[in-house]
Amino acid sequence: MSYKQIMSQYIFGGCIMSFSEVKQFQVRPDKLDEFEELAKEMLPRQKELAGCIDIKYMKRFYIFDKIGDMPRPLTKIVKCVKYYSYWQFDTIENYSGATAWFFAEFEKRLSKLLIMPFDIMCGESIE
Repeated sequence: MSYKQIMSQYIFGGCIMSFSEVKQFQVRPDKLDEFEELAKEMLPRQKELAGCIDIKYMKRFYIFDKIGDMPRPLTKIVKCVKYYSYWQFDTIENYSGATAWFFAEFEKRLSKLLIMPFDIMCGESIE
């Protein structure tokens, strides 16, 4: 983490804290390519927003049969394919502004690709 990122975070109880969000997208099986193209478009724009520390997208396509063994690829799609994003900010204020921007820019296009509205979980990061 750069000095600038550390200094832009606030101190809480002696620990450096940041604000993070996880989104879960349940993508229609016939819209996977469109979703991945949209994610590639969203990612660099999200990274440029004020206070953004990091943003990542992940496609859930592996599962554990037994802990300790290597995960295996999923072999069939049932209903949807799940994708997740992890978005981290220096402050809740910057996160709030970025979320408003995200909905204005992408909610309509995203909703056409999903079986249901995406879930958002957010809170202070533990570091």
